[in-house]
Amino acid sequence: MEAIKINLDDYVLSGGGANGESFDHRTDKSVMMKLYNPGKIQQPLDEMIMARKVYELGIPTPEPGEYVTDGVRYGIRFRRILGKKSYARAVGDDPENVEKYATEFAQMCIQLHNTHVDTTKFECVKDRYFRLLSENPFFTPAQKDALAKFIADAPETDTAIHGDLQYGNAIFVGDKRYFIDLGDFSYGYNFFDVAMVYLCCYVSDEAFIQDAFHMPKSVAMKFWDYFAPVYFGTDRPMKDIMEELGPYVGLKTLIIERDTKCPMPEFREFLKGII
Repeated sequence: MEAIKINLDDYVLSGGGANGESFDHRTDKSVMMKLYNPGKIQQPLDEMIMARKVYELGIPTPEPGEYVTDGVRYGIRFRRILGKKSYARAVGDDPENVEKYATEFAQMCIQLHNTHVDTTKFECVKDRYFRLLSENPFFTPAQKDALAKFIADAPETDTAIHGDLQYGNAIFVGDKRYFIDLGDFSYGYNFFDVAMVYLCCYVSDEAFIQDAFHMPKSVAMKFWDYFAPVYFGTDRPMKDIMEELGPYVGLKTLIIERDTKCPMPEFREFLKGII
């Protein structure tokens, strides 16, 4: 796909991160753009194609935009959802209503994890974790074998997986709700996904939760406490759910160790029953 050439003078810088920079259109406030760092040509194209496939599935997500370039960098231009707020920001701004926001987010997750996908068009979540495991330099061969067996033995389903399911990656405006940042979308067992919600509420430290999600950890923990009975129902004891969920929380160390480039014992604690 050929990128549409844009004039960067039509945009104003609005933010930045590890992968690139964000821009707002100078005159059309409904248009924004993300340009990736120089050299990243395929990544924005892959993200745009993935976003389009997810959108066509009927997953509530903003309509994908266009593949663009300023002649040096490549990125995606898309329509902003004006007035939107993430569930993380909403809870941080209005902690008294944490139950309401947690309930709405849980309902979104239930709908997502009940969406069946064409498995020929998306990656299986197990394959993603096998790849992360093979690239991890911090586990021993015996530990990798044990983790690989756990991943392989996980239930098989053809339902949607967000890939980075946390309350900062769901937004709303009025009665409209959307998932965002679906670059790691896949399909498979929902515990691979919902484990990230628990990690971001209960396992991550105070400083990270405050910085990333704009709330104290005590409020994040309340979010999970309200989220869980809505998402899982009340027929099964939470203790039993957590016994099953724990190892999936531990598997997130594969992502964290990839990003931090060092072992993370606090997350590996959840893998004690496997390795």
